[in-house]
Amino acid sequence: MLETRQNDSALFEAQLITGKYKIPVDIKYLSKYSVLIRFNNGKRFEDGYEFSKLYLRVNGEFIKLGPCKLNLDCGDNGFNGRLTFIRDVYDFKSLFFDKKIVKLQSAFFNLPLILAHKDTIKQSFKEYTAGLTYDLNVYKNLFDQLDDEFSREPEQVRSDVQNAIVDTEGRKFMHFLDERLLELNYMVKEFSEDDHERHGYYFRKQLWNIILLSPFMVRTNLKPRGYAGDSEMMRMIYNNQYQGESTFARLLHKHPLEHPAAQAVRTRRKLISSMLMKVEKDTHDKNSGKLNVLSLACGPVFEMKDIMLTKQDCDRYVFTFLDQDELALKEAQDVIKEIEDKFNTKIDITYLNESVRTMLTTQQINVKWGQYDFIYSMGLFDYLTPSTAKAVISKLYQLLKPSGEMVIGNFHISNPSKIYMEYWLDWVLYYRTEDEFRDLLQGAEGANISVSFENTGSQMFLHVKKNEQIY
Repeated sequence: MLETRQNDSALFEAQLITGKYKIPVDIKYLSKYSVLIRFNNGKRFEDGYEFSKLYLRVNGEFIKLGPCKLNLDCGDNGFNGRLTFIRDVYDFKSLFFDKKIVKLQSAFFNLPLILAHKDTIKQSFKEYTAGLTYDLNVYKNLFDQLDDEFSREPEQVRSDVQNAIVDTEGRKFMHFLDERLLELNYMVKEFSEDDHERHGYYFRKQLWNIILLSPFMVRTNLKPRGYAGDSEMMRMIYNNQYQGESTFARLLHKHPLEHPAAQAVRTRRKLISSMLMKVEKDTHDKNSGKLNVLSLACGPVFEMKDIMLTKQDCDRYVFTFLDQDELALKEAQDVIKEIEDKFNTKIDITYLNESVRTMLTTQQINVKWGQYDFIYSMGLFDYLTPSTAKAVISKLYQLLKPSGEMVIGNFHISNPSKIYMEYWLDWVLYYRTEDEFRDLLQGAEGANISVSFENTGSQMFLHVKKNEQIY
């Protein structure tokens, strides 16, 4: 299937070089690695004809591209065919739409550095990784053999047999992974930040074929939306189910979902919901107005399913959902529509497709955005540097009404899943201590601050209540 973009109808002026001749042509985007061509001087060339160069005008300047070949398989709609390149393979999506010259072979440019990376790895770590790789492949082969044994059974029989294997040998495998993770934690406990980065990269390269079997690990490593902790990762954590194309893959997918960090994510959803409902009840007892709520970096707002349990609940709040990810906001809208359809009602909601940067550059933000009775953010601060986190929480405090409450989540430095997340999942967070968390709002006038933990001890919550005399 050919890839298209909204402005893929644009024509680009170009010159083809063959021998001493410069042939004027028009070029149009066709696919990531090929372009349509139209000759402007009436010349014709046979299928497979090779040209020595192509000069392509982009933003008023000619860019020289290498040897290319004519293919007549796309000769329609006024074009004579397509060009493909026979030496350097160019990414025309990047060239035409992002104005960047990217070659398919670019990944090989840094190959010497990548290959030399192993020389910086401790020998004991290499031995640990090699032994783990061997063990994992032995387990994989055994589970794959079992899969093959029952693969021709009826669907229900296959499901029952696989569940039995998961509950017996699968649980033993999960215990094996736990023990090897303890070894890893001990081995790297004195590593510097640079050491962790180098050894984590080496570790994932060695185990890449294993990692790719787990849907959850694939997503955390590849980050298809450009960041960790996207809404699909959250969905996997909340669902906490076995998933994968084989028994071994299903076990690899499920194991990190049972770790303390994932448990903390599920717990915080319930805690935030409980806090919000308590604030609404306390506020409603004082006045009959709706509670005005801001969710920062809201994601798909799965917690709304825990809050909107009746039609009356839907009428208790005015929500603002803010996220820089349009897809996350779309998923939030889908969740809300599901609730609205269930109770045949409408919920008062504003969706803001904004970033932290927008928040930080907005002057008098409390005037432009209004103020809120309750503000919460479950995962954003795990990705903010100390200076940015301090600036963001200061802005949020401006948005908080007098007597309003704010709850911010952040993983604690003692998160027992930290090494697992960094080495296996390529999921790196900004961790804080209790004091560092409190200091983010140090000196804020009228702020009553406390810190609490969920039951695994992985996740902290900064509770802020603004004094009602602050105006």
